[in-house]
Amino acid sequence: MKDRNKNNKEMNDKSFLRRLAVCVLAISLLCGLLTGCGGAGREEETTVRIGALKGPTSMGLLNMMKDETTSNHYDFRMATTADEILPLMLKGELDIALLPANVAAVLYAKMQGNICIIDVNTLGVLYMVSGDQSYKDIRDLQGKTIYLTGKGTTPDYVLQYILAENGFGEGDCQLEYKSEATEVASMLAVNPEAIGLLPQPFVTAACAQNDTLKVVFDMNEEWNKLQGSGMVTGVTVVRRDFLEKNEEAVKTFLDDHAASTGFINEHPAEGAAYAVEAGIVAKESIAQKAIPECNITCVTGTEMKDMVSNYLEVLYHQAPEAVGGALPGEDFYYIP
Repeated sequence: MKDRNKNNKEMNDKSFLRRLAVCVLAISLLCGLLTGCGGAGREEETTVRIGALKGPTSMGLLNMMKDETTSNHYDFRMATTADEILPLMLKGELDIALLPANVAAVLYAKMQGNICIIDVNTLGVLYMVSGDQSYKDIRDLQGKTIYLTGKGTTPDYVLQYILAENGFGEGDCQLEYKSEATEVASMLAVNPEAIGLLPQPFVTAACAQNDTLKVVFDMNEEWNKLQGSGMVTGVTVVRRDFLEKNEEAVKTFLDDHAASTGFINEHPAEGAAYAVEAGIVAKESIAQKAIPECNITCVTGTEMKDMVSNYLEVLYHQAPEAVGGALPGEDFYYIP
């Protein structure tokens, strides 16, 4: 009897252990399925690391920075100069960057073609400012001193091209270079009769601080007279290796960028608040006035290619080093 009871107990224990093992297995499978589903969701959300300059080229991103409903996860990094952005792109620590168009061409050469342009984010933002309202034509600058930022930068190349195409020769006017736009604005504050070349939003800030200053020439219009299309100031580039692995995420970025740009242009008051919060502009009143003059845009495809290639060709013929020594190849332009 004792042996039979012992056998029955052993059988019951084995049956219990089998049932317990089945339950543990079922729970493990269920947890695996739940974890798998969660993991798939996280994998679909791509993190896109973006570097941008504090200025008009990054203003189109401002609504994206506030929007938490995008399909991508964006990691934004703001910088004051392109020199901060370029090493991060070279080391692969950024995926997308918003840069001056000619700097993008230089980076293309340095990275041996491992970047391409995906959109134009800013058209002309350069303006001639002075307290002397007698200027009616670019040729009126004959014999004048023009204050502008750094020699060998985009403002310098643009100004020299426009002057040359309007018949100016060496010595016909004097260019005096300053290290920062704030220095040019300070010169104009001291001597309103002087003339300076400034980008937005410094133009609006300078005019707000000194009501004798006015815009005398829109350099985008002057460029358009010569080229038949707008000047390209800023472009958005992506690392090619990132694009090849995450093309859908890049297309989503373009959709988000276009929507954000549209929002900022249509709602300058909200955009101004975002610009102050991001440290791009000091005061909302200045930012709100500046946004409509910043030519913020999101141009893609063949239109983007035509605009950028024409712009770079002008710079190349003027100073090949401005675009990295050679014009970029066809692979420089991403057309979905």
